[in-house]
Amino acid sequence: NSSQSALQQDTMFVSSVVATGTCNALRYLAKLSSVGSISEEETCEKLKGLIQRQVQICKRNVEVMDSVRRGAQLAIEECQFQFRNRRWNCSTLDTLPVFGKVVTQGGLGTREAAFVYAISSAGVAFAVTRACSSGELEKCGCDRTVHGVSPEGFQWSGCSDNIAYGVAFSQSFVDVRERSKGASSSRALMNLHNNEAGRKAILNNMRVECKCHGVSGSCEVKTCWKAMPPFRKVGNVLKEKFDGATEVEQKKIGSTKVLVPKNSQFKPHTDEDLVYLDSSPDFCDHDLKNGVLGTSGRQCNKTSKAIDGCELMCCGRGFHTEEVEVVDRCSCKFHWCCFVKCKQCRKVVEMHTCR
Repeated sequence: NSSQSALQQDTMFVSSVVATGTCNALRYLAKLSSVGSISEEETCEKLKGLIQRQVQICKRNVEVMDSVRRGAQLAIEECQFQFRNRRWNCSTLDTLPVFGKVVTQGGLGTREAAFVYAISSAGVAFAVTRACSSGELEKCGCDRTVHGVSPEGFQWSGCSDNIAYGVAFSQSFVDVRERSKGASSSRALMNLHNNEAGRKAILNNMRVECKCHGVSGSCEVKTCWKAMPPFRKVGNVLKEKFDGATEVEQKKIGSTKVLVPKNSQFKPHTDEDLVYLDSSPDFCDHDLKNGVLGTSGRQCNKTSKAIDGCELMCCGRGFHTEEVEVVDRCSCKFHWCCFVKCKQCRKVVEMHTCR
């Protein structure tokens, strides 16, 4: 059924990121995204991916947990979109159970792990904030601290997104996994840093939306409110941070353990940057033990010289070419009033897949 199908897809997400070191802290998010409505405290006990402190938070905030579930799904979908043309594509694998042997193994602190932590933390903050603004939650609403007249002369009004509440909930619910173990190991420090970088991707891209009021649409009076960016924008920002991520190592400064660039010639990373500890595998070969799918059978672009090109995507193994028939909409016409009618056109195209 549909719930089993969703569970399989989210299981596969978990499995595919095991080798990148995300399973121990984030498999519960994928698990959450596959369940139905979380409306009773008893449901919290059944979410076996949660640690005890998260179960307690869940029970105290049952009404918020549906938003956490939606945030998990947002994160999965955005991860798969951003990496759709990479060897590691945040993909799905339906041959491994949610809590199989592979998820109990330690993972690497790679830049892929960094991205998944960041996008998941951002997904929870985003979805909880959206629920506040839409009136779904009794515990929060619009951001009432945004009021009065701005320096630019417009009136603050409408419903400003309560990003402060969403970020605070993400910090308490997502970060508790690392803090419960004592945030002194290099991996815990890495995870906490990337969690916060994910939330910063929303905070630093908040925007002002306005509406004009006046005769015939004139802008005699303008009311404005603060709104989150689309989640696709958040994903784009974090993907750029992924591409420029900083390799770090732990260093003790006084009595405090911190992460510093492994190469001392590199400038220190900021709170917005992603950081990682370990080099990534090449993701070329199928490795079920570590949850790596490999690229065999993946579609590739014969003419591209980039990572989606057949040479790089297929890791030099070569590729198959076959002709397939595709159906596209064509000859579309607008009919008064008001719909568009299209024909279906069939054409034969070449499809290339890695050996």
